[in-house]
Order: sequence, then structure tokens, then C-alpha cells
Amino acid sequence: MPLGSESRDNDDQRFEMLIGGEWQSSVEGAVRKATNPATGEPIGIVPDGSREDARRAIDAAGEVQPELEATTAFERAKYCHEIADAIDSSADELSSWLSRDQGKPLHEAAVEVELCAEEFRNAAEDVKRAETEVIPSEDPDKQIFTIRKPHGVYGVITPWNYPVNIPAEYLAPGLATGNAIVWVPAPSTSVIAVKLAEIIADTSLPDGALNLVTGEGPVVGNEVVANDGTDAIGFTGSPETGELIAETAGTKPSLLELGGNGPVIVLEDADLDAAAEATAFGCFSNAGQICSASERVLVHEAVAEEFTARLESLADSITLGDPFDDETDMGPLNNPSVAAKMDRHVSDALENGATARTGGRRAEDQRTDLYYEPTVLDDVNPEMVVNKEETFGPIAPIITFEEYDEAIEITNDIDLGLTSSVFTSNLDLMHYMAENVETGIVNVNDSSAYWEIHPPFGGHSGKRSGKGRLGGKYTIEQMTQIKTVAVDYGNVRSPR
Repeated sequence: MPLGSESRDNDDQRFEMLIGGEWQSSVEGAVRKATNPATGEPIGIVPDGSREDARRAIDAAGEVQPELEATTAFERAKYCHEIADAIDSSADELSSWLSRDQGKPLHEAAVEVELCAEEFRNAAEDVKRAETEVIPSEDPDKQIFTIRKPHGVYGVITPWNYPVNIPAEYLAPGLATGNAIVWVPAPSTSVIAVKLAEIIADTSLPDGALNLVTGEGPVVGNEVVANDGTDAIGFTGSPETGELIAETAGTKPSLLELGGNGPVIVLEDADLDAAAEATAFGCFSNAGQICSASERVLVHEAVAEEFTARLESLADSITLGDPFDDETDMGPLNNPSVAAKMDRHVSDALENGATARTGGRRAEDQRTDLYYEPTVLDDVNPEMVVNKEETFGPIAPIITFEEYDEAIEITNDIDLGLTSSVFTSNLDLMHYMAENVETGIVNVNDSSAYWEIHPPFGGHSGKRSGKGRLGGKYTIEQMTQIKTVAVDYGNVRSPR
């Protein structure tokens, strides 16, 4: 038997939700089996929460939120540092559960857990430096200044592709700024959410400051968004779900990080080896299940064949297999829906004239049908679905162009605009492309998936890639509100 996680799977292990500091089952008693996407084996049983469960979590958060807000930024920073240390102490266990629940290779899981701890450390330091302003007044007797306050009870809904780090992008700054959190994780990665919540619950963070409700988005997620007890909403996921959340949330402040579709733009003067290496990372890391993935590859026709051959070779060198095997480069897709979407996009491309240079189908020699071969498609045109929609799988569709403005037009002519990257050795071209492509982030001479946890991350206006910015001090700003205080000193007697 390979190093597979079959021996680690436990279909009898039961997990619970965290509400008001207590571990609880759903009030209706409903449960669902969590399954390892790499083996098909159950790994435990999680509650299938109800609206009443979500309401109880919201009430618990509302009760403790004033207490949390009354603490100083430095006290809340200590909570975050304590959480980060606890995550580090349990890193091996968390990484193992993450790999089993999500399907990513263990070495990728370990990096994600490390980043999760760093999110809490960054939030701890950022909140201590969240200065506000003293604003000049027209009235000589007045002083105007601003203070930052939490929104209150913050609903957080997170996806399955990075089910440890993406939640930390909200949980860490949310708690650091004095918001009490009600967290709804993706159903297909609820087990790792419980394991992370267990670690946080064992710290000195006040009971009820973090609440975890597992269940289906249209039920518990919708209740958290719609309920009058939540004051603000954070969500990472698809544009379609994000738009429903925005509509339901109404005037509540909402921080939405939604979908992307690359692209990588390779100009004729690019370092093709570096471009191919970075593009392969952006296409195939985490099996392509990244919102900033390089899911469109626009290559100047003068270097298209040379670049594509390099990328094809890199794709062929990727080893699919058991996430716990050190030799594995890429694990399975997380769930049947994303695998079916990959099927649909590849089929549409092939039926409309594209060529599969490598891959193009599900792997046949793995333990589940969720493994997909690293795929490089040639002869792709902008009208194909793979160009217009986010695939969220291990795919590299090659689109050639002749003029720079043609590349910009192809880039901008879809309704997604999260990240892109440009490969060139020409400084003028770099600036021209960066200024004109409509994505919230432009990486130059690196993957579209290049990312650090503190710069601002979000979509371009006019696109469906979200609103607001995640990352460092920018999340601190999004998860707080500015209160203006104007003091009239005209009738105040000087102590001297």
C-alpha cells in the first residue's frame, strides 16, 4: 500500500461546532460524512448546521463583542500572538488534517499552516499601529479627531481551496480589531476548520469571540449574512455567490474577495525559462485551485511555440499521487463539482479547435476520479469558455497574440479582474502593460499567483472579482469603521 492516508482515515470520529465557547452538535441532529478526496474514504462526521445553530452563534458573538471591544489593541494583539504560537505547536497535526480534508500534498499543507500562524502575528502587530488622524478645524475652539472601532459581529464565510489560510485572513484582523466572529467554512473542508477552531478555543481568547458553524451555505451562510445580529460580512469565493451575499447583506459593510482568471502575458523579449517555470506554478500549484491561478496564458506569437514546449515539458514532469507521498507534486481536485467544471471547460475547448498538448483528461491510475492530469491546451481562442470563465483546475490554455494592445484587449474583455502577470525585460513595456490591464494586482516577471500576506489583494473596479482589499493593514482598515469626534473647547476652562 502507498504512503496513503487510508490508515489515518477514521469514519467514526465525530466533530462538533463551537458556539459561545462550547462544543455542540446541531440542534436538529443532522450530520454529514467528510471524505478524503485522495482516497474516497471517510475521515469523520461533522454537524450539518441549521439556521437555529447560526442564530445561536450570532447571539453568542453579540454577547461577548462589547467585552472584546473594551480590551486594548495591545491586549488583543497578545491573543493573536498566543493563537499563532498554538498553531505553530500543532503544525504537524494541522498539516496532516488539512491534507486529508482538502487533498493537497502534505508539503503544500505545511506551508499553508505556517502562513496561517503568520497571519495572526501580522494582525497583532498591524493593530498596534492602526493610527488615526487629528483633522484641522475651521473653528479655533474645536478639535476634530478620528478613532477606529470594530464593526461588531462579523460573519465570515470561507472556501475550500485554502481552508486554513484564507479564514485566517479574516479571523486574525477581525479578532485583533475587536470584532466577534461567526465563521462558516466550506462544507467540504469542515474538518480542518474544526481542528483550527479547537486550537484557537484552547487559548485565552474570550469564549464566544470565535464561533464556528458548519453546514451548507444556503442555510447557515445565508442566515449569517441576512441576520440583523451580524454587522458586517467577509466572504471569499465565487462571483456568483458573492453577488448573492452582497444583495442579501444590503447596507452591511462587506469585504468580498471573488474569482479571477489570470492571465499571464508573455512578451517576445521575456526570459522564457523563467516565464514557463512561474506559469507552471500558477497553473498547477494546489491543482490549479487558486483564485489568482494562471488560468489564461497569453503568449506573443513570435515565442509561442518555444514557450509552450517548455511549459508542456514542465507539466509532464509533475507527479500525481498520494498527498502523503514525498514524491507527489499534485494531489486531487477537492470535490466533484470542480472536477466536472474542468471536464466542461476542456471539452468545450477541444470541440472548438483547441489541441491538448498534454493532459486533457482525468487520471486513470489513481484511487479516486478527482485527479486531473496537468493540462496544456494550444490553439485556444478568446471565445472559448476556458478564456471567459474561471476554471479552478490544473490547466494552461495558450492564446497567442501579435500586438501588445491585442493582449490588453483579450485580458480586459472578460468580467473578471483579480490578478495578472507580465513577462518582459523592457521597462517601458512593463509600465504600459501594468497601467492598462484591468486587474487589481499585476505581477511583473513572476506568476499571477505570486502573493504575500501584507500587500493589498483584491479585484479591479467594474469587474466581478470583489470589493475591498485583504492583506495587512488594509484588512485592518476594512474590518473597522472610522468614528469622527469633534470637541468644542470654547467653554472649557484652562487648568492654569
